[in-house]
Amino acid sequence: MPRAMTFSNPEPLPILELLPKLHLALQQRNTAIVQAPPGAGKSTLLPLELLNAPWLGNQKILMLEPRRLAAKAVAARMAQLLGEPVGQTVGYRVRFEQQVGPNTRLEVLTEGILTRRLQRDQTLDGVGLVIFDEFHERSLQADLALALTRQVQGILREDLRIVVMSATLESELLCHMLQVPLLESAGRQFPVDIRYLPSDPQGRISSVMANAVERALEADLGDILAFLPGQAEIKRTAEFLKPLESNIGSKKIQIMPLYGDLSPLEQQAALLPDPQGRRKVVLATSIAETSLTIAGIGVVIDSGQARVSKFDAGTGLSRLQTVRVSQDSADQRAGRAGRLGP
Repeated sequence: MPRAMTFSNPEPLPILELLPKLHLALQQRNTAIVQAPPGAGKSTLLPLELLNAPWLGNQKILMLEPRRLAAKAVAARMAQLLGEPVGQTVGYRVRFEQQVGPNTRLEVLTEGILTRRLQRDQTLDGVGLVIFDEFHERSLQADLALALTRQVQGILREDLRIVVMSATLESELLCHMLQVPLLESAGRQFPVDIRYLPSDPQGRISSVMANAVERALEADLGDILAFLPGQAEIKRTAEFLKPLESNIGSKKIQIMPLYGDLSPLEQQAALLPDPQGRRKVVLATSIAETSLTIAGIGVVIDSGQARVSKFDAGTGLSRLQTVRVSQDSADQRAGRAGRLGP
């Protein structure tokens, strides 16, 4: 018999009210779709609760996250709730790095890792549930992984369960395609007041964003999270804002970058409150869009842009392009400001 999972959660989260319906749905059929707003606990509490499901037995749970930073942060949070280090009950596998052990029952994976595992092990032996978290981000790798997992489920493993989760998703279309019901959680989102810059601000995006940050600093509304397309824009914006760290008077400011190529310690520093009590300005790419709660954020400044990989039919290769973000992504970004308070 599997060991029952017990964990300590400091606060009740809305996703707990949905769990009886989800348990029932997964007993009656092998696929479910969960929609829950940011802050509901779907990425952390829900997988831990499903470890106790009778139909899972001694099998593992695999959970797909779209980004390395999110995968590692979610695994660390779940391990913390269990009072264990990462690599015991909960572990992760990302590109060039993994932290799992012989007793790991819940693995958090990035998209490419899951696709390669499905190609290598077509029956997913020892796996009882695959969770696709933040599915609204819709990448080629995630769509392929879902298609392959559904193929395994339909041909070889009828007992394999699939849960698709998102905060913002065109759920009716997906429910129709997968022929499964939608389970919705009310979530816990505080009110967010949205304001717009002039429709055609002049200058490069780094200087425009720096000016917007300076305006936001005038209002004492907590730490600031600014979304920029990529690493180059983050570095240029940080240079514009550097004088504020020493010239802001009694209110000390710390400029913190957050992108995928930073070291784990640098990424963790951006996620946690400043130990010296300084007001934090986090300049981030889209990696801060989902699955992460950055402590203290009261203001989000969104450039409305992201850098994504696009296939070029002319060259037969993929290249990075700067594009406008989708409405779903814009909603997710704005929601970062309402995770812990209005």
